[in-house]
Amino acid sequence: MARKVTISKDIILQNALEMLIEDGYSSISIHTLAKRIGCSTQPIAWHFENMEGLRKALYEYALEYEGKKTDSVDKKNGLAFRKMGEAYINTAIREPNLFKFLYLGEGPISKPYSLITLPKGKADADMIKNIAEETGLTTQAAATVVQDTVFYTHGIASMIATGVLKITLKQAISMVISASVGFINKERTVL
Repeated sequence: MARKVTISKDIILQNALEMLIEDGYSSISIHTLAKRIGCSTQPIAWHFENMEGLRKALYEYALEYEGKKTDSVDKKNGLAFRKMGEAYINTAIREPNLFKFLYLGEGPISKPYSLITLPKGKADADMIKNIAEETGLTTQAAATVVQDTVFYTHGIASMIATGVLKITLKQAISMVISASVGFINKERTVL
């Protein structure tokens, strides 16, 4: 009779996420994770087959964990856009290893961003429409402001997560707001 697996997938992923946040992705192997959990490597291999399977599942689990930080934000206006940026930068400050895994290529999903695909989705479209109304810009100009602000925010957050820049969340948000105002003014002069 086959032995019943008593270590759940969720326990494995929660422990892997904790290891990721504490020590970075390079600290995780099937052996180090099993040791942390206090089990053999068999349950991990049973649930994920190999390290690549674990890495992909951890990526999805980490995205879900990260997404919960902004789930309560009403994503319809400029304030929502600011709150999402704050959450993004806050992850870079408080959980730099998680930020690097999700947004700087340590995770398994390659994300070649394109100017055409950023921003995307109905929530982004609604937010852009509302930002256009709030600022008096066209929808296209507001989309350009959002895109430029996303790139600027990502640059600051990347510098923070990699230890190149040491600033507080308040300082970072102040920089992003100043840049956004500049992006808005630039678009107004183009009109």
